[in-house]
Amino acid sequence: MKILVTGGLGFIGSHTVVELQKEGYEVVIIDNCSNASEEVLEGITAITGKRPLFEKMDLRDKADVISFFDRHSDVAGVIHFAASKAVGESVEKPLLYYENNLTTLVYLLQQLTQKKKAHFIFSSSCTVYGQADEMPITENAPVKPAESPYGNTKQIGEEIIRDTCRVCPQLQAISLRYFNPMGAHPSAEIGELPLGVPQNLVPFITQTGIGLREQLSVFGDDYPTEDGTCIRDYIHVVDLARAHVVALKRLMDGKNEENYEVFNVGTGTGSSVMEVIHSFERVSGTKLNYKVVGRRAGDITQAYADTSLANRVLGWKAESTLDDAMRSAWKWEQKIRS
Repeated sequence: MKILVTGGLGFIGSHTVVELQKEGYEVVIIDNCSNASEEVLEGITAITGKRPLFEKMDLRDKADVISFFDRHSDVAGVIHFAASKAVGESVEKPLLYYENNLTTLVYLLQQLTQKKKAHFIFSSSCTVYGQADEMPITENAPVKPAESPYGNTKQIGEEIIRDTCRVCPQLQAISLRYFNPMGAHPSAEIGELPLGVPQNLVPFITQTGIGLREQLSVFGDDYPTEDGTCIRDYIHVVDLARAHVVALKRLMDGKNEENYEVFNVGTGTGSSVMEVIHSFERVSGTKLNYKVVGRRAGDITQAYADTSLANRVLGWKAESTLDDAMRSAWKWEQKIRS
């Protein structure tokens, strides 16, 4: 079975490619390397012993997308990660996010709906819930007006897939609404490697800890939480990668109850920014230099998952703790800076 992984050189994508290859799938990666490096292929190969196929292309080019599916007519499933993903940047550059995150999705679905049967896993996000009324967040929580253009692209993306599945029964799709991925593969062959200044908390922490960044900015300590900082559900990226493989198998085995399903993917536990900092200090033995600054546009107070549906229906459960994930992130940071 050949599986296309878009954005497969990125953080979550590369770890998912590893898990797919471990299960015996043939993987082809599409990535434009706008926020990833082709060197990731070497890390994947070192772990699995098999080099995935790779095509460097931009999914915004419709002719290239059509050409790809003409050449790879045997693609049995698609896991779609390729997207711009920084909340703060999306507030500053909304049109970039709408173009990159939505036109690419449409072009992929246009090709998949021409197949007799197609299996599609969409990389969605807990941002679709906005600031949810109740914690933990279930899949039935209302989708609220997005707090950022990034979040809005995930909401609209889900609507595009839902509307397409309604009229195209041959398309079988699952959206995975995941929370905050972190960590790295235990081999330290692949991990989170943002180009430029990190937009996510954990790589900024590890880069600060190793001396690459002078100081971590904590965006606000006046939120209505126990220590005043935002709360998120941090999930080890390998646990998250496994969820994608389990979801894909569900579709390919015909076990899905409807042709469009949604699952939360998280640990079910919320951790504040300060708790994440303290986790780093525990596993590294390093005191982190941080400073509290003003709130950041688009940030919500708290979001953590009710994962009981994924646990029960998919038979999937996050296994790693916050400290486990942080330890792997620190090991990765130390390796790439050595």
